[in-house]
Amino acid sequence: MLINTTSYRIIYADTDKMGIVYHANYLRWFEIGRSEMFRSWGMPYKTIESRGYFMPVSEVHCKFLTSAGYDDLLQIETTLDTSIKGGMRFTYNIFSENYEIVHVKGYTRHAFINSNGKVVRPPEFILELIHAQL
Repeated sequence: MLINTTSYRIIYADTDKMGIVYHANYLRWFEIGRSEMFRSWGMPYKTIESRGYFMPVSEVHCKFLTSAGYDDLLQIETTLDTSIKGGMRFTYNIFSENYEIVHVKGYTRHAFINSNGKVVRPPEFILELIHAQL
């Protein structure tokens, strides 16, 4: 499995009236985690799209464990499950700054589609990119 960690500080706009993170923002942070994983490998997601491939979310799961609030620093841990062959599955753990508290656990599954909108297997350049990280 491949793991990447990204830090994110909660801004006021991420919270509700009580100063607690609005639940849908965790899905945004999942996206930040996987985008930063690709970026750390030297291939920003924008580059994948420029090569004619897209990775729509086909499934999402998010388990809320503890709340986080304004100005907290989060650690977004993203793991790629390399055993999936027909698409991609990322798991996420969102921790407190010092990793003592797990706020959220979840995953997303992604298909690959080409520029014509047809579902395809992961392109060879993606498989090579992943293999280079192992």
